[in-house]
Amino acid sequence: MHHGLRLVLAVALTCGALSARAAWTPPDTAQLARLERALASPHAQWDPTEQMLKRPFSSPGYHTTLKGGFVHATRDAFTYAVGLLDTGKPAHLDRACAILRRVIALQDSDPVSKTHGIWSWFLEEPLAKMSPPDFNWADFNGVSLLQVARDHRARLPADLAAAVDTSILRACAAIKKRNVGPGYTNIAIMGTYVTLVAGELLSNDESRTYGLERLARFHAYTRDNGTFEEYNSPTYTIIALLELSRLKAHVRTPSAQPLIDDLLRHTWQEIATHFHAPTRQWAGPHSRAYRSLYSHGTLALIQRATAGRVDFGVDAPDREELRLPVHCPPDLAPLFTSLTTPRTVTETFIQRSHTVGTTYLHPAFALGSINHGDLWNQRRPLLAHFGTAAAPGYLQLRFLKNDYDFSSAIFHGTQREGLVVGAVNLITNGGDTHISLDKVKQAKIRARDLRLRFELGGPAAKNAALTLTSPTHATLTAGELTFHVTLAHARLGDLTGKLSAGQAGDLRFLDVEFYHGPEREFDLALLGEALTAFALSVGPHGPATTQTDAGKLTLTCDALTVTAATKPSP
Repeated sequence: MHHGLRLVLAVALTCGALSARAAWTPPDTAQLARLERALASPHAQWDPTEQMLKRPFSSPGYHTTLKGGFVHATRDAFTYAVGLLDTGKPAHLDRACAILRRVIALQDSDPVSKTHGIWSWFLEEPLAKMSPPDFNWADFNGVSLLQVARDHRARLPADLAAAVDTSILRACAAIKKRNVGPGYTNIAIMGTYVTLVAGELLSNDESRTYGLERLARFHAYTRDNGTFEEYNSPTYTIIALLELSRLKAHVRTPSAQPLIDDLLRHTWQEIATHFHAPTRQWAGPHSRAYRSLYSHGTLALIQRATAGRVDFGVDAPDREELRLPVHCPPDLAPLFTSLTTPRTVTETFIQRSHTVGTTYLHPAFALGSINHGDLWNQRRPLLAHFGTAAAPGYLQLRFLKNDYDFSSAIFHGTQREGLVVGAVNLITNGGDTHISLDKVKQAKIRARDLRLRFELGGPAAKNAALTLTSPTHATLTAGELTFHVTLAHARLGDLTGKLSAGQAGDLRFLDVEFYHGPEREFDLALLGEALTAFALSVGPHGPATTQTDAGKLTLTCDALTVTAATKPSP
C-alpha cells in the first residue's frame, strides 16, 4: 500500500498479544479541571425540560428541512453524557442517566422500519420529516453508547444499563443492514468499531465476526486503493484517526491489531506530509472539509499525540483526552515543526479513477490541487494557504449557483509547484447542492446567478488587494504574496464570463460572472458550451493559450496542459 501500508493478514492470524482494556478510573484534580473546561459550553446549553442540550440551529445544508431557531441534537446529547460520566462526579451521574434515558427513547426501535436502529439529528425533526434520514447516526451514536457500556456500566441503574445494551445492538443491526462499503472511509471505520467492540463486549459472535471481516475488507481496500478514499480530509481523516485509535485501545481480538496499526501509521503519514508548518494549516487538496482554515483542536491533538515534542502553544481541552490515547509515530513529528526547503507531495488518491493530488509546500505558501473532481461545497480541489501561523489565509476555487456551491461543476487541473492550469466544466446528471441527495433532474436548473469564484479568506486576506490588470488578467495580493490569474476561456451557452472583483465582510473574491438577473431556466444538455479555463500561479506566469478540437479544449501555460470537454454531458 502507498506510504508503507503492508499486507499483514498472515501476521494478524498468528499474533497472540491482546489489546489492553484499561479500566476507567476517575480523573485526578488536574485532569478533572481540563475536562470541566471542555464541558463548559455544553453545561451552558443544558435544557432541564427536555433533558438534552439546546443550541441555535446549524447544519451543512442537507438531511434536514429545518431553517432556524433552536434545536436539541441527539448526537450532542450522547457525547455530553459520556463527558459527564467521565468526570466521576456523583452530581453529574443523574444528569447523564437522564440524557441516556431521553435519547435512547428517540431511537427507532421498530424492527420492520426502514430506519430501525438510527436517530434523527434533532428532537424537533423526527426521522419521518428528515430529507432524508442520516443512517450515519447509528455509527456516531453507537460509538458514544459503547463508551458508556464499557466504562460506566457499573454506575448505571440495572434497567438503564440493559437499555444501553439494547440500543447498541439496534445500532449494530442498522450498521450491518446498511453495510457501508470501504470507500466511505470514516463510516467504514466507525461501523467497524461499533460492531466489533459491541460483539466482544456483549458476547455477540455474529456482530464480532462481522466487525472483523469488515476491518479486513477495509484494510485490503485501502491498501489496494493507495490511501483512504476520503482522502486528505481535515474533518474525516481526523475522525478516522480517532476511531482507529479507539479500535487500537478497545479491541481485544489479537488478529485485528496489526491491521489497525498499519492503518494508523498511514493516517498519521497522510496528516504529517500535508501539514504546512509555516501557517500550521492542512494543505489541500481536500476530499471533504467544512472550512478552509481549521481550528486549534487539530493542533492540540497533534501536541497530545507527540507527548509535547511538538508544541504549538495551544491549550484546547478535549473531552476525550482522558479516554482516548493517540500516538504519532516519532519519525513523523518533525514534519509538524518546520519547513525550510520547498517540497512537492504527489499522491494517487483513488486508483480506479486515477484521481491524483499534488501539494506544493513552500516556506511562504502551500498550494494543492486535484487532477479532476467536483466542486461540491465540501470539496477543496484547488486550495492555497499563506500568511503566518498567527494570521493565516486561504484561496479557494468555487463554482456558485445562487450563492451556493454547485456540485455538477467539475474541476480539471495540472500543477507544477506554484502554477496550476485548470478548467471547470459541467455535467448534466450530477448533484445540485449535494453530490447525491438532490440530483439535477432532466439536466435542467433554475438560477438567478452563476459564477466561478476565486475566494480569499482568513486573517491574512483582510487587507488583500485585487487588481484587474486587463479583461483577462488579475492579481490577488496579500502581504508579500501575489497570485496571478489569467482567464483563457469562459463560456456558458451564449454567455461570456467576465472578471470582476468583490468583497463581502472579510472575504475578498475574484469572480468570473456568467449570469446575474431574474431567475431563469438553464438546460445544461442544450448548452453548446460550458467551460472556463484559467492559469493561476504564485508570481507571474507565461502566456496561456487554448486549442479546441473534437469537442475538447486544451489550455497550455508554461509547458503545462489541461484538457476538458466543452459541452456538458453525463
